[in-house]
Amino acid sequence: MTADVWLPIPPGEIEGLPEGLAYRFWNGEEDFPADPADCAFYVVPYMKPSPLCVRPMPEMSHVQVVQTLSAGIDHVEPGLRHLRPGVRLCNARGVHEASTGELTLALILASLRGVPDFVRAQDRGEWLAGFRPALADKNVLIVGYGSIGEAIEDRLVPFEVARVARVARSERTTARGPVHPLTELPALLPEADVVILSTPLTETTRGLAGADFLSRMKDGALLVNVARGPVVDTKALLAELETGRITAALDVTDPEPLPREHPLWRAPGVLISPHVGGPTSAFLPRARRLLVDQLNRYVNREPLRNVILTTGASTD
Repeated sequence: MTADVWLPIPPGEIEGLPEGLAYRFWNGEEDFPADPADCAFYVVPYMKPSPLCVRPMPEMSHVQVVQTLSAGIDHVEPGLRHLRPGVRLCNARGVHEASTGELTLALILASLRGVPDFVRAQDRGEWLAGFRPALADKNVLIVGYGSIGEAIEDRLVPFEVARVARVARSERTTARGPVHPLTELPALLPEADVVILSTPLTETTRGLAGADFLSRMKDGALLVNVARGPVVDTKALLAELETGRITAALDVTDPEPLPREHPLWRAPGVLISPHVGGPTSAFLPRARRLLVDQLNRYVNREPLRNVILTTGASTD
């Protein structure tokens, strides 16, 4: 029996898909393209709400692979308890590094150089000259040093930063220098002029940037969040922003989308972009390449890339 593959990109738009599979297009529509029980390889719709993404999973009794097109997997985790043991969950490492790295630098530069103020002044026809901080000679701290953290550092280097400190779940050494464990974060925060959050959302990182974290940041420091909104305690961040002691550039917020009347919109020193780190013209070419590679590996029974976990009998 031919195995079904559910794709959120029309299969006719992906060159190089292996033969021998039945490709079904589904990008979150109300009607399923086929019986979910026949799906063997589920590619999760991109940038869709979690309830929609997990909706077919309870019926996917024969699925073998769940592939996200995002770096994070938190939006599909609620559906994992419905899957049988042995299902491999893969993320999209390699797809979003370029776009997220670009946006991170854009947010940092726009915030430091006062671009939002210039745009508002332009609307008023006002020539707003003045002295602004540069990224050059700044100490930068990257919290969450995976592939996206590495891509951010790649783009920081040409800007002549003074130092890049790296933090991840566990300690290791890279060609660029040491990666510190999370336990050393409190000692590193006071030294950083720019703190970048690019960590996955887990039970460990939820609320990581809370009152204690933020209070350790130096006066005048910039917090940049390109991770997930709940990594930052919004109430604690608002309290700090209202004092004017630190500033923030946020591609993600908690809640999200941010309601029109939320005080974060009007907080001083904050720049907000609407979760656009990934969806750029760079997304589709890289997503297609990932899917072609993964599906050829699947057909040829080769090890899949980016396996985050395999469901087991104890998964709830």
